[in-house]
Amino acid sequence: MIKVRRIGHATFETPDLGRAIDYYTQTNGLVLAAKDNGRVFLATRTGLLAVQLERGSQPRCTRLSFEVAPDANFAEIRKQLAEEGITCDERQGPCPGIAKTLSFPDPKGTTIELFSQWGFLETQANPAGIGPLKLGHVAFFCSDPAKIAEFYQRLLGFRVSDWIDDFFVFLRCNTDHHSVNFIKGERARMHHIAFELRDTSHIIDACDVLARSEFPVVWGPLRFGPGHNIAIFHRDHDGHTVELYTDLDQMKDEALGYFDPRPWHRDRPQRPKTWKRQDGPIWGMPPPADFLRT
Repeated sequence: MIKVRRIGHATFETPDLGRAIDYYTQTNGLVLAAKDNGRVFLATRTGLLAVQLERGSQPRCTRLSFEVAPDANFAEIRKQLAEEGITCDERQGPCPGIAKTLSFPDPKGTTIELFSQWGFLETQANPAGIGPLKLGHVAFFCSDPAKIAEFYQRLLGFRVSDWIDDFFVFLRCNTDHHSVNFIKGERARMHHIAFELRDTSHIIDACDVLARSEFPVVWGPLRFGPGHNIAIFHRDHDGHTVELYTDLDQMKDEALGYFDPRPWHRDRPQRPKTWKRQDGPIWGMPPPADFLRT
């Protein structure tokens, strides 16, 4: 089994590269770390690569990168993928800070890029905007969440943290409650991308930045049941749904099988389970009627 350790960065195609750069640097608060042949690389203020932008005919998330152990054997990973009938491509220096990747498609068509050796990017500029700590998770619509979840568990070492009924699954690859999510939908596409903020005061500051930038909050603030994170949502320049969150559940010891005990958990201890759709947030309003719009 390939053992993924953390989510790295997401790659987006966008029809308007200039608007995308403006959103990510002036509102989201990432730092433009490098440009290369029409590609743009954006990092957090600490130098973690978070988003790669490329020009495309329509806005979409095309690739996700994941870190594996520093001593991971790429030849062995190639062999494991081949045994699954999966052909992968190896690239040297595909983007700033990353020495090498192995890439292959997941069952819904998103390209997965695995990397092990990487470095922080230079971010000396004084950035504007919200300034997230890291890329936290990405969620996708797909026709069969159980099938995709099985692929990520069996091949990449993810574990199920929670389900909502049988249509929404939360998967973790480290102590974070989830790094990827899959929700049942007719067409494979991104559901939302999420960035972690420092604390609840950072959430308040983010609301002010979004208001000044004329990106209205479309849902939140609220505290979820699965994951128990405090979150707000807005839509970016291309109409993608963006979550900003803090206080996500942590599973510190996988062998214990439960999340950090906290006073707002409905169950004590909180263990992976199947939530009901009607459970709704711990507090906060339900999503607006057009939240899952195409």
